Amino acid sequence: MIVDPLTLATFVPLALALNLTPGADMLFCLAQGMRGGARPALAAAAGVSLASMVNVALAGLGLGALIAAEPRLFAAIRWAGVAYLLWLGWKTWHSGLARADAPPVRPSRALRDGMLVNLSNPKVIFFILAFIPQFVDPARGPILPQFLVLGAIPAIGGFLVNGTVGAFAGSIGRALARDVRIERVLRRVSASVFGLLAVKLAPESHPS
Repeated sequence: MIVDPLTLATFVPLALALNLTPGADMLFCLAQGMRGGARPALAAAAGVSLASMVNVALAGLGLGALIAAEPRLFAAIRWAGVAYLLWLGWKTWHSGLARADAPPVRPSRALRDGMLVNLSNPKVIFFILAFIPQFVDPARGPILPQFLVLGAIPAIGGFLVNGTVGAFAGSIGRALARDVRIERVLRRVSASVFGLLAVKLAPESHPS
């Protein structure tokens, strides 16, 4: 095997614990579910997981070190993420969620949004660089395949956890959104989640 079975036995429960910890990805999928229902929520979760694998590949190739060495690049990517989240929040605040007369949220767009939000957060690749190397054994062969195998575990777990959270929120949101007043509250809560994510990223956007 590319990765030692005993290493996998240690890595899997740790990765699952991380997946179950609420974070930006989970909140994003929850907001997408509240905004458009189960299908966009699952698509957003898939986008987050795909982007996570991109970050894993970049980390395995050593590009994380380049970002760490260039504070201006770090800040530029993070500010792009802040701006994108604020735009999503503004759009959600001013548009319908799951009302019958509201235009549906396309799963393809939710997939793209999930990827962009994850890729625009450099914190993801730094976490990957801090966590996965602890379980990589250079003696077993090339580093990149080990990164990809280990990175696929939290990516798949993240899809299952984030997708379930988002789909559950979407089912409740669609049921409650039949009431215009409740729909308005759900829409503003969803928009606020995007805004809070942007606020969380913004203080870390300055190069250190």
